[in-house]
Formats: sequence, C-alpha cells, structure tokens
Amino acid sequence: RTTAVACRRRQGAMDWKRSLRGRLAARRNPKKSEQELKDEEMELFTKYYMEWKGGRKIGNTSYTNIPRFYYRLPAEDEVLLQKLREESRAVFLQRKSRELLDNEELQNLWFLLDKHQTSPMIGEEAMINYENFLKVGEKAGPKCKQFFTAKIFAKLLHNDPYGRISIMQFFNYVMRKVWLHQTRIGLSLYDVAGQGYLRESDLENYILELIPTLPQLDGLEKSFYSFYVCTAVRKFFFFLDPLRTGKIKIQDILACSFLDDLLELRDEELSKESQETNWFSAPSALRVYGQYLNLDKDHNGMLSKEELSRYGTGTLTNIFLDRVFQECLTYDGEMDYKTYLDFVLALENRKEPAALQYIFKLLDIENKGYLNVFSLNYFFRAIQEQMKIHGQEPVSFQDVKDEIFDMVKPKDPYKISLQDLINSSQGDTVTSILIDLNGFWTYENREVLVASDNDSAADVDDT
Repeated sequence: RTTAVACRRRQGAMDWKRSLRGRLAARRNPKKSEQELKDEEMELFTKYYMEWKGGRKIGNTSYTNIPRFYYRLPAEDEVLLQKLREESRAVFLQRKSRELLDNEELQNLWFLLDKHQTSPMIGEEAMINYENFLKVGEKAGPKCKQFFTAKIFAKLLHNDPYGRISIMQFFNYVMRKVWLHQTRIGLSLYDVAGQGYLRESDLENYILELIPTLPQLDGLEKSFYSFYVCTAVRKFFFFLDPLRTGKIKIQDILACSFLDDLLELRDEELSKESQETNWFSAPSALRVYGQYLNLDKDHNGMLSKEELSRYGTGTLTNIFLDRVFQECLTYDGEMDYKTYLDFVLALENRKEPAALQYIFKLLDIENKGYLNVFSLNYFFRAIQEQMKIHGQEPVSFQDVKDEIFDMVKPKDPYKISLQDLINSSQGDTVTSILIDLNGFWTYENREVLVASDNDSAADVDDT
C-alpha cells in the first residue's frame, strides 16, 4: 500500500513537471518577434506591478511613450557606424547650406528693397515702411520668409516719424545672419566629435585651411604656418576655454569678435593701424614670434626664467616670474612657445577677465581663492627692492595697500577675490602695481604724466 501511494505521488509530480514544461515551451515560442516578446514582457510587468500595488489603476500612462533622448556615440572599433554618422552629418550640413541665401538671391533682395522704398529719404538713406516690407517679403521667396517678421521690423525701428526702418540696416542684418549660419556650417565641418565644440586640433585644421583665403597673409612663408596657427589658436583657447577643458563651443566662437578679426584679413586694403592692433595679422604674429626668438638667447627653442625676465621693459619682479614658472606648464624648468603665448595674452590684455584670472592665480600664493594683506605684501616687497636698486626711495606698503583696497572696494574688507578685481574695473592697475616696477612707476606718476600729455597736446594745437 505504501508503495502504491509513493507511485501515485511520483506520477503526480511527473504530470506537474510535464504541464510546467508545456507552459514554458509555449511561452518560448520561437515564432514570436523581438517586439512581441518586449510587448509581452511589458504586459506582464504591468500586471504584476498592479497586483503589487493592490490592484490600483495607474492614471497616467505617458511613461509608455517616453521619447528617446540619448544616442550613444559609436565606439572607436565601430568603423561602419562612425562612417555612417559622418556621412549623415555631412548630408545634414549640405542641406542647411542650401537653405541659405546665395549671392544672386541677396542681390535680388536688395533690388526688391530698393524698388519698394518709402519716401521721403533721410539724407541719403533709403527707408521702407511695414506695408512695403511685407510686400517685399512675399516677393523675395521662401528662403527670405524668416527675415520678414514683425519682431525683426520692430527691432530695427529707431524713432522714425513715419514708422519706417532703414533699408541698409535691414539688409546688413540679413547679411550678418547669413554669414553667421555659413560660418557655423563651416566650423561644424571640423567638429570631428559632432558634439557642437572644436578641440585644439580641430581649430588648428580650420585656420590652416583658411590661410590661403586671406589676402593679408599672402606674404607668410609656408615654414611659418605652424607658428602662425599656434599663435591664432591660443587666443581662442585662452579667452574661450577658461577652465582649460581643451575644447570650445562653436556657439562661443561665433558669439565673440575673434572670428571677425580673423576674417577681417580678407580685406586687401586693410590699414596698417588695423593690422597692428589685430592679433591675427601677419605683422602681429611675426612681432610676437620675433620677441620670443629675441628672448631665447641660447637658441634652444625654450625660455628660462632669466630669459623671460627681459620681456617688455624688463621690469617684471623676480617673485612674479618665480610664480609663473611654478604654476605654468614647463619642460625641465623652461617655457615653450605655447605657454609663452598665454603669458603674453595675459599681460597684454590685463583688463579682460580671462587675463585677470591668469594673473590672480599667480598672485594667490596660498591658493585660498583671495588676496589678503600677506599676499599683497609678499609681491610688493619685490617692487620695493627694485626701487632701492634703482636709487629710488621705497614707498610705504601701508599706503599702497590702502590705495589698492580703496580702488577695488571688495565685499570683504580684508580679502580681495577675483570677482572683486573684475567688478572694480581696476584689475589692470592693481596687478601692474604688484608685478611690474614700470607699471607701479606709471601709477605713482599718473598726475605728472597726464599733465605732460596735456602740455604736448597744447603744443600741437599751437603749431
């Protein structure tokens, strides 16, 4: 009897196993597609979730339609996917380029604006009212539609008694917009990562290929191209990459004036004065590189602290130069051309926040994020020592310290932060007082210098 019961139990267990295997086999139906399996999985999840929540219905089912917001970039070994991505971006940029107005369409737009101008003219400036503005918009074609809006008309409206805008101002606005889009597309072609930013190598390639299109750079020797590109790229990265991430947003490049300065070199009749003030001009690049070569007395292609001490008027203090070589990238204690360019950009643009940030980091010897009386005294002692060497009576630090705090007016009366220095608009004067004997002397004798300048101007007027 016991044996019979055990047999029945084994038989029951076998039936249960067969039944379970059958159900599992039914669920693992190989004919189902991947999407069907996913739908079934979601259905089961919803069912069990509802049971776990006690049978309550979920009111909002929008979670089932969440749009995709993340697209993984192809890995380095996924060559086919990388090629596909590059080709699709190229096609997209070509399509965007075709949407822009070409020269013929811009000429046609100017012709229509001139034809529909609204009298009377203001001097020699042609004007157009809103009614004619809309008429031109209808005739100019679909590409121009985006420019003929009430918002743009209102933006360009300036106190005209007849409610009109200047045709020239509107046309310049359109030209500027077209140029910005063209430039953005041109820069995007060099965006290897396709993430809206350029790395240093990307910007170097862009500028290198731009050189032959700039008439003002025709005289540059090909052997100087690499130094020119380095000089140009450093200005972009010094001012637009303050955190030193190694990349710049294309949007930031378009928003600043550097690209305008660079493309100004397309003008074949650019004045000598404009060339001297333009960092990207051939004379300017040759000046900076020439200074570097003149400082490099041992001709090893690098600058030691002693060689850098002759920079400018040769009056930078040893304490400041020590800090430069402590904080900046050097090779066996010497500075290369790229690091030198950052140094020059900082000292030649001391009013700019990026330059003040560079110098502030050097002045902040305790790395506390602010300058206190100790750090000011640390640097000014070197100025006092130089004054003694030149036979001058040293100025009291207490007087200078009080003047610095009066100029900056920091939030904390005992600490000067970088933001305090920037907000005061006196950052260039304060830093000059602390790091350069010539800068301190100029500050101390500012009243005498102003008076002599006025006397010189009066003499010129008399003649």
